[in-house]
Amino acid sequence: MAGGAMAGGGDSFRALLRAANALLQQRRYHAALAVIKGFRNGAVYGAKIRAPHALVMTFLFKSGSLREKLKSIAQATYAHSRNLAYFVFTYKGLLAAQSRLQGKKIPFHSFLAACIGGWLVFGDNNPINSQIIMYLLSRILFGLSRLAVQKGYIPQPKQDPFPLVAALVWGTVLWLFEYHRETLQPSLQSSMTYLYDDSEVWHDLSDFLIYNKRTDSK
Repeated sequence: MAGGAMAGGGDSFRALLRAANALLQQRRYHAALAVIKGFRNGAVYGAKIRAPHALVMTFLFKSGSLREKLKSIAQATYAHSRNLAYFVFTYKGLLAAQSRLQGKKIPFHSFLAACIGGWLVFGDNNPINSQIIMYLLSRILFGLSRLAVQKGYIPQPKQDPFPLVAALVWGTVLWLFEYHRETLQPSLQSSMTYLYDDSEVWHDLSDFLIYNKRTDSK
């Protein structure tokens, strides 16, 4: 009887699986299902991006016990994963709603849906959201520059402008760090302090080559 019950349970599971797969093939549910999968992908991608970054930055620059560091990593990973999942869900949901109401998809739908999602999900000014927004801003500036060239609003450069951009970016950020560092994002301040300030201080070979800072009181 036990074997028959297990076989019956297996049959039920297979039937449920077939029904679920059949549902996923229904075109009329595609928009709603895409919203759900978007939520899933946002959560997974956010965790994959944030976990290694938080791991490195926490163990490089943060003090505290191992428990506190692991908690900080988990919190940062959860926040990034949650926010990205919420945003994708909101964006795709609003996109589908607008398309359904107007009977077609137009470019403004993407802009409006993303604006609303950005306001609702990323509107809180915290370190995680700040890093994401700054990451996107740099990509937007490059993208708009390329678009302006494609549309003919600015002429095609005769030479690659990247060396000039690199020079201006590094010149500006180091000037800000040296004289107005409070205006920079905290994690960037920490990185630059490690690179440019900590390299000015040592006592012997141990904290000149092996360690960045002394760990004892000698």
